[in-house]
Amino acid sequence: MNKLKSIAVLTCWYGEYPWYFPYYVHSCSFNPTIDFYIITDNLDEIPYKPKNLIIINRKLEDIKDAASEKLGFTVNIDYPYKLCDFKPAYGFLFPEIIKDYDFWGQSDLDIIYGNVRDFITKEMLEEFDFISLRHDYVTGCFALYRNNNVMNTFFMRSKDYKKVFSDSKHYCFDECSFAWHELTEGASIFDLDLEVESFTHLIQKADQMKEIKAHFDFLLIEGLTGRITFDNGRIYFKNQFEGILYHLILFKKENNPMKIAKRIPDKYYISKTKIYHSR
Repeated sequence: MNKLKSIAVLTCWYGEYPWYFPYYVHSCSFNPTIDFYIITDNLDEIPYKPKNLIIINRKLEDIKDAASEKLGFTVNIDYPYKLCDFKPAYGFLFPEIIKDYDFWGQSDLDIIYGNVRDFITKEMLEEFDFISLRHDYVTGCFALYRNNNVMNTFFMRSKDYKKVFSDSKHYCFDECSFAWHELTEGASIFDLDLEVESFTHLIQKADQMKEIKAHFDFLLIEGLTGRITFDNGRIYFKNQFEGILYHLILFKKENNPMKIAKRIPDKYYISKTKIYHSR
C-alpha cells in the first residue's frame, strides 16, 4: 500500500482572527491527514482546535528580518497584507516548518475546506510539481508546491521579485498581477501588459516548456453563488457539484454576522447573504 504524500499548508495572519475563522478551523478537522499551520502574533486560545491545526507564534518584524537575511536584501513587510506577495516564497522562508513534508501549500483563512484528499489524489501528487485550483491563473487562496529546491526557489525566476519584495506596494505577485478579469475572459497572461512578472507567468511558462508539470483546473467554489451546503467535511453547490473548498472572498465582504455559535455544526448551509446552522 502506497503511503500518502504528506502536506503542510501555511497561512500567515496578523491581528485578530476574522469572524469566519471558526468555519476554517472546523473544516480543518475533517482533513486529519493534512497539517495546517498558522503563523501569527495572535495568542488567543482557539476553541475546538484540532490537532492538525498548528499555531506558530512569530512577530511580523521577525519574519521581515529573517526574510531579509535569507534573501540578501531588505524586504518590505510593513503591513500584514503585503505577505500575500510572499506566498510563493513560503517554502524558502519557512524551511523549518516544511522540512518533513512532501508538499507544502499556501492558503488563507477565508476558506471552508471540503474533502481535500478527494481532489488532490495520490496520482496527482505523483505527477504534478505545482497544483492550482483554477484553470486560468495561480490561486493564492490555495495552491500546492512539491517540496524541493526547484519549487521552493521558483519565485526567483521572476525578473521582478526583488522589486516586489522590497517595495511596500502590493503587486498580486502570488497570482496574476491583478489580471483576474482578463484571464477569466480567456486572455493569455503572456499577451497582457502587466506591471510585474507574476507567479502565474512563471508557472505557466515552465509548464509549457516542460520544465515542470503544473495542474490548472477549476476545483474550488467561490463567488456569491448561494445554494452551498457543508456536510460533514464536504462542500456542495446545489447539492450536485462538489468542490475542494469554498473561498469566502466575496461573501466575507458582503456579510459580517454579529454572532456565531460557539460550536460549528457538522452540517450547515450558505446562501448569498447568510450562513444557516439549521433548516
